[in-house]
Amino acid sequence: MASNNGVNDDGGLIVSFGEMLIDFVPTVSGVSLAEAPGFLKAPGGAPANVAIAVSRLGGKSAFVGKLGDDEFGHMLAGILKENGVSGSGICFDQGARTALAFVTLKSDGDREFMFYRNPSADMLLTPDELNLELIRSAKVFHYGSISLIVEPCRSAHLKAMEVAKDAGALLSYDPNLRLPLWPSAKEAREQIMSIWDKAEVIKVSDNELEFLTGSDKIDDESAMSLWHPNLKLLLVTLGDKGCNYYTKHFHGTVGAFQVKAVDTTGAGDSFVGALLTKIVDDQSVLEDEGKLKEILRYACACGAITTTKKGAIPALPTVPELDAFLNAHH
Repeated sequence: MASNNGVNDDGGLIVSFGEMLIDFVPTVSGVSLAEAPGFLKAPGGAPANVAIAVSRLGGKSAFVGKLGDDEFGHMLAGILKENGVSGSGICFDQGARTALAFVTLKSDGDREFMFYRNPSADMLLTPDELNLELIRSAKVFHYGSISLIVEPCRSAHLKAMEVAKDAGALLSYDPNLRLPLWPSAKEAREQIMSIWDKAEVIKVSDNELEFLTGSDKIDDESAMSLWHPNLKLLLVTLGDKGCNYYTKHFHGTVGAFQVKAVDTTGAGDSFVGALLTKIVDDQSVLEDEGKLKEILRYACACGAITTTKKGAIPALPTVPELDAFLNAHH
C-alpha cells in the first residue's frame, strides 16, 4: 500500500448512489429566478459531486444512477468519465429526461432550488438495472435521501444498500434534505429516518439536524438523539463554523477556514468526498481522535475551497490545490 493513507490505484472503491442533474445557476447573485438575466449550466447532484470529489483527491470512485438518454444525460456521463469516475453503474432512460434544477444564489452564496422532475430519469432506476458486481466491490457505499422519495428508485436504493452491506462495505449517508422534492415535511422526516440505523457514517448539516430532531438547538444533546448502535461516526457540519464530530468514545469540534464564499453548492459533498477518501482504506482512524481531527480539518479545507468558486463540480479541489490551501492556512 502507498503511504498516502492507502489512496492509490489499489485503494478501495467508493461507490456513490443516487441522482445526477444539471443545476442552472444565475449569472448574477442576489436576484430571484424571475429577475436573473441568464443562467449557466452546472452539473450537480450530491452523490455525483461526492464521486468526483473522491476522484479529484486521488481516490477510486464509481457512480450508480440513471440519466435521461438525452444530450444532458450524455453530457453528465461524459463529465464523470473526464473526472476519472467509473460509469459502469450508469444506465439511460429512453422515455424520461435528465433532471434539472434552477438555483437562486443569495448574496451570501447560499441558495434555493426549483426542480424539474416529472418524473426525471433518476427516479426511474429499477432494482433490476443495478450493476450488482460493481456495488459488491465497494469498500464504501455512499448515498443520500432523494433516491428514497419515489418508486421504483426507492426499491433500487434499498437493494443496493443491502447488497453493499452484505459484501462488507462501510455505509455512508448524507441525507441532503431538499424539502421541495418531498410530498410533505412529515414524509421527508419519516423516509430519511427509515434507513437511519443502517448507516455507519452519517453527515448532517446544522439545518438538517434541526429538521430531523425538531429542536432549534445545535448542541451535543440534540446530535446524540440521532445516535444509533451501528454508527461509527456522526458529523454535524456548521457551515463557516466547522463541524462537530461524535463517535462511541469521543466527540468534539473542528474549526472552519475563513474564506470569501461565492457559492456554497457542493461544499458538503466536497467535505464528504475528502472524508471518505481518507477512511476507505483504514477505518481504524475513526477510533483515533487525533487522526480523525486531522482528517476532518482536511475535509473542512476541501469544503471551504469549494465555496470560493461558482458551481459544485468545477469548484471541487485537487490534491495540489488542497496542499497549497493548507500550507497558506497553517
